[in-house]
Amino acid sequence: MVIIMLGAPGTGKGTVSAILKEKLNIAHVSSGDIFRKYSSEDSELGREINSYLKEGNLVPDELTIKMIKERLAEKDVENGVILDGFPRTEAQAIALDKMLEEEGKKVDLVIDLSSPKEEILDRIVTRRICPKCKAVYNTKLNKPKKEGICDICGSELYQREDDTVERVENRIEVYQSQTKPLEEYYEKADKLFKIEITEKTGTMAKEAADIVIEKLINRKENIKWLQSSQKEKLNKWKKLVN
Repeated sequence: MVIIMLGAPGTGKGTVSAILKEKLNIAHVSSGDIFRKYSSEDSELGREINSYLKEGNLVPDELTIKMIKERLAEKDVENGVILDGFPRTEAQAIALDKMLEEEGKKVDLVIDLSSPKEEILDRIVTRRICPKCKAVYNTKLNKPKKEGICDICGSELYQREDDTVERVENRIEVYQSQTKPLEEYYEKADKLFKIEITEKTGTMAKEAADIVIEKLINRKENIKWLQSSQKEKLNKWKKLVN
């Protein structure tokens, strides 16, 4: 099972992915986490990646594909994976299809999240992240039980350097110009599934994850996989099929 999360920064890709990871028992691979890992290293590759991230620009396809290919070869993705932040360009999507084809796999579903710009800005500026377990919080919508401390592992939360209004606006512009065409690529392949994350309708991360589960269950070709990977958890959602 290979699921791709599309959407501009702040639409909730990481949060929805984390929920799906738990429900579907598959790995969550965030390109952003991979980039930040490399950029923190004192190496030529790390410094090169860091130069792009600091300006809120996309890392070139060649570098991104190389790192993702290495990550997808690791053991924890054997049962399935949610790709968050990759692919971001059509060239990356083509490269991913080739990678998966070599392993006898394919992209099963592409979830395209959207949100009003004002909500995106507010959501990112108030976002806080756990450096250890990667849990995501929000100082308005999803506060930790103890201010500044992760509920799960007790680590001190932090705010990313690029989570400022100016940089977020730049990242949204970059997404619109360079990544948006991916919608057409996956729509032509009949894999695109759009969900709007907005406070106006009450559809937030949890609701979006439930919608995705329903979509997967209603696709007959996924039933066998879901039964083997979710086991007892599947019973909670069987009512969605009726």
